[in-house]
Amino acid sequence: MKMVEKTRLLIVDDNVDFAYNLADVLELKGYDASVCQDGHRAIDMVKKERFDLILMDIKMPGINGVETYKRIKETSSGTVTIMMTAYAVENLVEEALDVGAYDVFYKPLDISRLLIAIEESLREEKGRLILIVDDDKGILHNLRDILQVKGHTVFIADSGQRAIELARNNQFRIVFIDVKIPLLNGLEIYKAIKEINPRVCAVMITGYRQEVKDMVEEALDSSAYTCLYKPLDMDDVLNVVDEICRGNRKRLKV
Repeated sequence: MKMVEKTRLLIVDDNVDFAYNLADVLELKGYDASVCQDGHRAIDMVKKERFDLILMDIKMPGINGVETYKRIKETSSGTVTIMMTAYAVENLVEEALDVGAYDVFYKPLDISRLLIAIEESLREEKGRLILIVDDDKGILHNLRDILQVKGHTVFIADSGQRAIELARNNQFRIVFIDVKIPLLNGLEIYKAIKEINPRVCAVMITGYRQEVKDMVEEALDSSAYTCLYKPLDMDDVLNVVDEICRGNRKRLKV
């Protein structure tokens, strides 16, 4: 009988007791967990071995966790990384998220939440969870079909109320939102979804470039990723999805 390969995790933390205690917990949950105590060693290990996910302390001697993660991305861009910290280092937290870290957990860790995040992040790597919000059913179905062919799991909503309801029950990685939609407009929908899920990347879409210019600018100022204009160029859509999946969270200019 063929053995099922365990999911491989790497814990990078200069607190040896913490790292090995966390490894023990993860081993009990069925993961194969390795440990190292500094960024340089982590970089070397990732070059030689395959890891599905890295749990990285932010504040370490030598090179910090964010710099370590950036160097690891150069050789292993697809490795999911969750950052950890016991300190108020908000500038490094923001930088980590900007360059593509999946999430940041503060110590002492909430193990239940961490286990959920690990499972969700690994599941997302097999295909992102995407929401499309538009009152044009043709766009809803065409965009859904194209993204599903690429392996993504796609939900659709033809109203703001339905979109917010779906966002409460699903951790969407990407949401496409029509700016001009009846009742709740796209900006209001985006703000409501972002309050539920601060990690979501929003791509605003519209066929009314001048009419909704102010709303688009406000959405971008509120960290929406970019705005695409109708009729949608599907190559542009797929390029944006690929950029977000590679961990690019910086807003694009439009």
